[in-house]
Amino acid sequence: MDTPYFVIDKKKLDNGIALLENALKSNWDNYIIGYSFKTNALPWIINYYKNAGCYAEVVSDDEYRLARLIGYKENKIIYNGPMKTKDTFMEALMNGCIINIDSKREIQWLEDANLQKKVSVGIRVNFDLESGCPGQSACGDEGGRFGFCYENGEFEKAIIALKKNKNVKMTGLHLHCSSKTRSLDVYRQIACMACEIQEKYDFKLEYIDVGGGFFGGLANRPQFPQYIQLLSEILGTRFNIKDTALIVEPGMSLIGPSVDYVTSVIDVKVTSYNRFVVTDGSRIHIDPLMTKSSYFYDIQRHKAGGEVINKQVICGFTCMEHDRLFALMDAEELEETDKIIYHKVGAYTMCLSPLFIRYYPDIYVDEGGRYFKVRERWTPSNYVQNSMLEIKEER
Repeated sequence: MDTPYFVIDKKKLDNGIALLENALKSNWDNYIIGYSFKTNALPWIINYYKNAGCYAEVVSDDEYRLARLIGYKENKIIYNGPMKTKDTFMEALMNGCIINIDSKREIQWLEDANLQKKVSVGIRVNFDLESGCPGQSACGDEGGRFGFCYENGEFEKAIIALKKNKNVKMTGLHLHCSSKTRSLDVYRQIACMACEIQEKYDFKLEYIDVGGGFFGGLANRPQFPQYIQLLSEILGTRFNIKDTALIVEPGMSLIGPSVDYVTSVIDVKVTSYNRFVVTDGSRIHIDPLMTKSSYFYDIQRHKAGGEVINKQVICGFTCMEHDRLFALMDAEELEETDKIIYHKVGAYTMCLSPLFIRYYPDIYVDEGGRYFKVRERWTPSNYVQNSMLEIKEER
């Protein structure tokens, strides 16, 4: 197989979804798992989770239509986010999708629709996670921007507006929060907020959607059983398992640990400053936002016993100087054809990688030692598809 390429370990996928399902069955056996498309929307992956019984968790009209194209049933889609379009919003609404309202315009769409039958919606809650978990929320003192703010009354205004429509029933709460830590404290605050809202408004809810953001694949971090047990203990004080489903929307915790990225050394350059090891992989494939400071990796050398080098700077194929992945310290020298394999790179990589200098690499699935290619490396032909090379006047 020509490097670079991604490889998906199917056994790890199987183990991840089984661990999550077992945790839910043991603690809150009325649940829905929605796979987060935005985390990794490779068609093979989203079809895998469809076949595993997951719902599609989508946040745009494109993702909604992708779910339908892949074969998700209308009532097996969770439609979140502010980037819904009116036509897909109404289609999803009429087809019984789980819809969580995120913007005022969606409330207006409901008012303008002149509905002739009862429909159900949920609503996303924006609440002050930072106060409950100082230093842990993703946005800190700037606050998150999604949903309707509970503390300043915007949430209540949205509820009042929904209640004015006799054919709209609010049946769920969506409380996903982005955090820096993914700690149990974050999910404690989410569950407590759901209970506080239920107590204040006496809602009869069909579901509580806690979103995703869980850890996955790291032995020294919380695991699915710990998250779900904590959520069930708190939610159980205000909600009945039989009446209220627990919705989780994992992405990173499921797909992240299951994907490797295999690269080869193509050149070694020694300058007066550094020994640069150039690879045919790139940081843009596994760290497209250029935010990581370290990676999980292994090295496969074609021969052992090489000279130990004080410092080797591992670089990518692009023409950007900051396409440097890590410094290998006090290790045997790397040479052409040696491989560097990066682990746990399934989340927010393939979907964010740019078409910069080289196009998308091959992707394989490892099924018990047998490798199946599930996406061909892009070529210039793929790149120019649906493009016009010349402007032609319409006659």
